[in-house]
Amino acid sequence: MAASMLVQRTAALCGTLKGASLSKSILPVNCRCGFVLQTASYNPKRLWLNLRDPYIPDKDSDKTPEWQKTSRYDRKLFGRYGSASGVPPASLWPSSEELEKIIAEEKEWHPPLEVMLKKIEAREKEETEKRLAKEKLIAANMAKMPKMVEDWRREKREAKQKLKEEKERKAKLLAEAQERFGYKVDPRSPKFLEMVAEIEKEEKKKRKLLKRRQKEAQAAAPPAAAPPAAQP
Repeated sequence: MAASMLVQRTAALCGTLKGASLSKSILPVNCRCGFVLQTASYNPKRLWLNLRDPYIPDKDSDKTPEWQKTSRYDRKLFGRYGSASGVPPASLWPSSEELEKIIAEEKEWHPPLEVMLKKIEAREKEETEKRLAKEKLIAANMAKMPKMVEDWRREKREAKQKLKEEKERKAKLLAEAQERFGYKVDPRSPKFLEMVAEIEKEEKKKRKLLKRRQKEAQAAAPPAAAPPAAQP
């Protein structure tokens, strides 16, 4: 087998040199010289194979390395020496366990066309469902957009009105403090803060009193007369 490989390489080299000689009229001088030099300098690595007395490891010996006792090494020997290796070709085929493992790997990494098409179809279906759900959500939000804008404008008006009322209340308190103390008071001073706390306390009492009077008035009011029953 090794001899046939050497013959094939020699024939290939001769064919290359013959093609180079025939291309003298076509290739330029520089390209032709470089091509010929490259071909002439080609020196393939020699295969050191002892075909008369090949090395066949003894699997029963303890001195033989474990990696030379494997089926992988047997395949390597048969590939080098052929029938001279003493390896039966039937033993080179994978076992049932190895064959199942190879089939499982092929199914995982090289699935059939039908399986690939089903996966593509499922992925496209999932992407379509996601897109439709997203479009539905966008349509629902767009339908709510006028109400959301109106609520935002209302909240903005309420916040502006509240800020205006706070400014008016602060200005009123400052004017009342100036009238009470006879001079302008700093809103951060303890006197002003005490006055504000006192006013808030009085307003709270007034609200409680007003609420209690309203309840008393509702309790003292006569109950409404029931409507007369309809005569048959």
